[in-house]
Amino acid sequence: MRAFRRAFTAALIATTLAAASVTATGAASAREQGPEFAADPTTLVDTSIGNNGDGTTFPGASTPFGMVQLSPDTQLNKYASYDYAQDSILGFSHTHLSGVGCQTMGNIRFMPTTGDVTSSDPAQYRARFSHDNETRSPGYYGVKFDNGIEAELSATQRTGQHRYTFPSGSGAQNVLIEAGESNGGTFAGGLKVVGDDTVEGWVQGGNFCWETVKERYRVYFSAKFDRRFSTFGTWTDGTLTPGKREAQRGTKRAGAWLSFDRDKGDRVGASVGLSYTSVDGARLNRRAEQPESFDKVRSAAHDTWRDELNRMRVAGGSKADQRTYYSALYHSLLHPSVGSDVDGRYRGFDDQVHRSDSPYYQMFSLWDTYRSQNQLVTLLNPDKATDMAKSLLRVYEDGGWLPRWGLGNGETNVMSGDPVTPWIVDLYNRGLLDDRTARGLFDALWKNVNEVPQDQSVFRGRDGNPTYVKNGFIGYQDLPGYQFGDTRQAGSATLEYALGDCALSTMARGLGHEDKADLLAGRCDNFTKLWDSGISSKGFTGFPVAKKADGTPAGDTDPTQSGAFHEGTAWQYQWLAQQDPQTLYGLMGGAGAAEQRLDTFFDMPTVLTDPAKAASESWVNGAYDYHNNFAFNPNNEPDFHAPWMYTWTNAPWKTSAVLRAMRTLFTDDAYGMPGNDDLGATSSLLVFAMAGIFEAQPGSANYIVTAPMFDKVEIRPAHGKPIAIEAPGADASKMQYVSSVRTDAGPLQRSWLSHRELLDAGSIDVTLSGQPTRWGVDAAPPAVAQD
Repeated sequence: MRAFRRAFTAALIATTLAAASVTATGAASAREQGPEFAADPTTLVDTSIGNNGDGTTFPGASTPFGMVQLSPDTQLNKYASYDYAQDSILGFSHTHLSGVGCQTMGNIRFMPTTGDVTSSDPAQYRARFSHDNETRSPGYYGVKFDNGIEAELSATQRTGQHRYTFPSGSGAQNVLIEAGESNGGTFAGGLKVVGDDTVEGWVQGGNFCWETVKERYRVYFSAKFDRRFSTFGTWTDGTLTPGKREAQRGTKRAGAWLSFDRDKGDRVGASVGLSYTSVDGARLNRRAEQPESFDKVRSAAHDTWRDELNRMRVAGGSKADQRTYYSALYHSLLHPSVGSDVDGRYRGFDDQVHRSDSPYYQMFSLWDTYRSQNQLVTLLNPDKATDMAKSLLRVYEDGGWLPRWGLGNGETNVMSGDPVTPWIVDLYNRGLLDDRTARGLFDALWKNVNEVPQDQSVFRGRDGNPTYVKNGFIGYQDLPGYQFGDTRQAGSATLEYALGDCALSTMARGLGHEDKADLLAGRCDNFTKLWDSGISSKGFTGFPVAKKADGTPAGDTDPTQSGAFHEGTAWQYQWLAQQDPQTLYGLMGGAGAAEQRLDTFFDMPTVLTDPAKAASESWVNGAYDYHNNFAFNPNNEPDFHAPWMYTWTNAPWKTSAVLRAMRTLFTDDAYGMPGNDDLGATSSLLVFAMAGIFEAQPGSANYIVTAPMFDKVEIRPAHGKPIAIEAPGADASKMQYVSSVRTDAGPLQRSWLSHRELLDAGSIDVTLSGQPTRWGVDAAPPAVAQD
């Protein structure tokens, strides 16, 4: 089989050398007559993409990186709480996380009803609907229930805006507010009816992903209606009390119902401010961002999203390509979320209220996002990325450690490894951190990579450090009561630590810490400490094997079994050494042998003859099918970078082939996301893949160039000059490869650009070929710690 692949590859390259590429004259002509950018990219976004059991996104209203995500809930205790397959809605809650694989948030739920209020159970007052009666667009969601009530939602950064239109002759007009039951762990809550037009309260949530180390957060609200209540009441659990103004959560619920005089009109509006500091903060946010009208806030949200999506706009391709692309870009820019009030106050990881002189962000899904989404945010919104880094420094200053997966003002300790380090180093190597922030964060990272929190009830840190620092690998230990933890996922966490340490060495050297830089650089190749040359699988010899502290294998050494590799196997994790591919490929027998291994991993013959079949049949399928597989898993983060590992072989063109195949897994409908979006991580992967650039080595600030899938991609970073990527004739449905690249500085002789070179490129002209080429051979990025 390997002989066939070598012959097949040789034939393709021979064909390439004889094939004519697009000429420079033809390219110039195509540019002059090329496709135009969409006048309004928001019209190409479908917020329902991923609203299913795999993508776990939500369809509701939010602004970029906003505190509020106001969206319908079709069920509780289920991921994003909205499942496209359902036909009834429980209400509209104000907080959601996009694409997470654990139920969480879904706090402060509103629901319009008619008739007498007789139950606090959402199963009793839920309303049926049809997707034909939904309207979805960035910053807006509308639905007309089968009972005739029309609900419309929009948002500002810190407020949710509601407008309900009741059918004529419907009887009593009610709005129900639930503050004691959310999607996921809920532990306390309550509310108060204030005067005759306002309701205020709070809810406490936590226990993300059921982890034993329990985090808690509180979110507060202040809701002001545009009409006075004719009657009201509250409930605790199942007991409803008319006329009562206050309610506290019992064992399950705490809520209020508000009724309006039907003779005063058919429409009811509400403006709801949120805060993580206090009810006073929620009220302040509501008043500061109070719109003149619902229509104006909807228009403002639309304009904000239009401008944001135009930061990386595309032209060409099919309508399906554009809808898929812009919807992915939209999902990439929802998080992290603003956590500070309009006056700069925020609740820190010490559970105290502090004040920040720059926006404070929270909701950091770092294990997922450090591989793709963080880089996209940094490219398009460098000022916001800098504020996010400052927010992490505040987490350290307030709580004593950096987070791994921060939810609100709490550390969930979910997932494994050391994801915060590569991202911070990426920002540093892009020149986005001032000296004080850089040195403060380096001190935090240095502590993180060498020590362990004494009290792991809040932060667990790098709990594998005791054996890792001593031996260069994490000794496997399954600690009772912990679903996550680096000693439990010792195989994959060792690889993650090595990547993080290697990246941090570059920051240490840049700050003048030469001894620390040398020590960290010495850990770059700690992945070799797990390499077992005696393990064979699928015709290949040598794979990473998790070890106990004494150096003996930890359990089953079969590379196709998950074991101590988090959400993956040794086959998938073997590529997580991209900080030094040359050394990794040396272990595999050289670049040629590594290429053969990649060909098996991706089923390259099928990729080239039937890319959709390879993606749907040869690769791992299903968002949760990562266990006990050997093939590429595009649904989950650990091998997101794997397609780009061909860059360090003699066939870098194969990366473009794999990406064309991966593109077929993303569609422009509700089922169009192959795995959990994980706060934009999966969507960002697609955005970069279709644009033709990607940072495969987190922390390096280097982008690998591949064949774009659009004729034009224009990147317009905030406060920066535009970057035009032009690839005449680009077509995502065809196998196409890079033949040559030219920037304003001249021909690009290597396969990558540094971040600074990308920003200064002006135009990046990519000439495409329909046959494999030798462009980029022997021109790969250096190892991360290479001087």
